[in-house]
Amino acid sequence: MIFIMAGTSDAREVAIALKDAGYPLLASVVTESGAASISEAGIPVRVGRLTIAEMTALLQEKHISLLVDATHPFAEEASKNAHAAAEQAGIPYVRFERQASKIAEDERISFVADYAEAAELASQHKGVVMLTTGSKTLAVFADKLLGLPDLRMIARMLPRKDNMERCEQLGIEQKNIVAMQGPFSKELNKALYRQFGVTLVITKESGKVGSVDEKLEAARELGLEVIVIERPKQDVHDLVHTKEDVVATVTKLMEGK
Repeated sequence: MIFIMAGTSDAREVAIALKDAGYPLLASVVTESGAASISEAGIPVRVGRLTIAEMTALLQEKHISLLVDATHPFAEEASKNAHAAAEQAGIPYVRFERQASKIAEDERISFVADYAEAAELASQHKGVVMLTTGSKTLAVFADKLLGLPDLRMIARMLPRKDNMERCEQLGIEQKNIVAMQGPFSKELNKALYRQFGVTLVITKESGKVGSVDEKLEAARELGLEVIVIERPKQDVHDLVHTKEDVVATVTKLMEGK
């Protein structure tokens, strides 16, 4: 049986491709909405985060033969845990990571290594900053940007109760929250940028599936500045970027067992 760390739309496609290739699967996701999407494809799924020890125990209990890590490109901790658990369980680890966007050089686009660097750079800005980086690292930006003179921070995130509670705890006013679920087209991004008078957009390099291109094109057409947070570097052997390559790599590894 193959254990797949999933939860994103492209991870679901990888899981379906493996299922269609005849491999029995157990998927793992963080949220109930992610579980529903996988279950609809007829794939068994468990919900909830796992520590390294918990994941290792599960891999052994379920007699898992191989682990496919298809988590989000920025789910760094989840990937590290998955890699470590696979090593401890003595099974192969395959990392699927969606293709990166090809971002053309532009004087209005700045690239940074992490969230802290993005927040520091944004703090030197005057105007309206729109975060499109999700809720997990919201505190990094709130600590640095809230209360600065001549700067307004708009937080765009999924319309979930825990996200709204996090905003309240951090002191982010409702008028500065955009609670919507994507994908966002270029035109919708432009409309939101115009509505809030955005002058700086902060985004992660989440790849084409993450609608980065639409954010950047909208910002480019409106002449806005953009800060792009680059992906964490993955130092793994079996790193693939398409569902077809996942199936091919899994097949090669399973046949070699």
